[in-house]
Amino acid sequence: MDQDWTPQRLLETSGNYWCAGALHAAASLDLFTVIGDQRLTTEAVASRIGSNPRATGMLLHALTALGLLAKDQETFANTPASALYLCRDSGDYLGHIIRHHHHLVESWARLDQTVRTGRPQHPPVPSGGDAERRESFLLGMFNLASQLAPVLVPQVELGSRRRLLDLGGGPGTYALYFCRQHPELQAVVFDLPATRPFAEKTIERFELTDRVSFQAGDYLHDPIQGSYDIVWLSHVLHGEGPQGCAHLLRQAASVLEPGGLLLVHEFLLNDDLAGPPFSTLFNLNMLLATESGQAYSTAQITTMLESAGLGEIRRLPLELPGETGVVAGVRRP
Repeated sequence: MDQDWTPQRLLETSGNYWCAGALHAAASLDLFTVIGDQRLTTEAVASRIGSNPRATGMLLHALTALGLLAKDQETFANTPASALYLCRDSGDYLGHIIRHHHHLVESWARLDQTVRTGRPQHPPVPSGGDAERRESFLLGMFNLASQLAPVLVPQVELGSRRRLLDLGGGPGTYALYFCRQHPELQAVVFDLPATRPFAEKTIERFELTDRVSFQAGDYLHDPIQGSYDIVWLSHVLHGEGPQGCAHLLRQAASVLEPGGLLLVHEFLLNDDLAGPPFSTLFNLNMLLATESGQAYSTAQITTMLESAGLGEIRRLPLELPGETGVVAGVRRP
């Protein structure tokens, strides 16, 4: 982001949402899955997704120009990347998080209004009601965690600890990867009741039903059953303001055994709050989505962990992609 802001770069940045819009539309229409391993004409694609042939042709050509499709004569095929990441039958499918991003577009278009009023533009992901939006969110979080967990989990030293709570864990991706990494580990995923079907389906898919279970509840209001020697909070604090985070961390600390490890995984801001770029933009996303949620710096999380009664607080020296990091604290004996 330290490049010169030339007129060309300003206009490219301003219009980048056109590329995102084409990708979002294709993912929403499940266009890449429809094409699969075939070569299809515009008319064939339009027939299969129930769309207008002229409009479909325009979208197919735009996706070809972006390198997401390959055209030969009058037929279109997936590229290796789109077959791997954008077809539903692939284990590396990212369509859920792309559709979640699509659901955020309308609120981002009204960021100026939120800055004027301080009020969010859309509510948090519902616990019920809009099933498609919730599925996109939860399975989108699985998409993201599945990319990062195989890199992160092997770098986190758990010692002899054997019982993990994945607090606000959604489909339980990190609990599953931690259990894969540590054969003696047992885990509980704690999240809202509406999350249970997604979590249990994922746990079954990983063949870990004997070691990972689901506990339903609202972490701000309901008691957490059991005691643990590890509590993992991945991308949970940013949904709450400082008061909510303080309560949540006290809850987490209360179920930790003496010497237990609390791990906070977040997109971390620099301590001056002015970087890095993605984390500052993610901060704006929480402004749009929540009443008081925000991104936090390592220093802010350290202060909150100290207030919750934890010691030995440090940011783990992990080699991770992007701007994500883990801050650890230990419950004092």
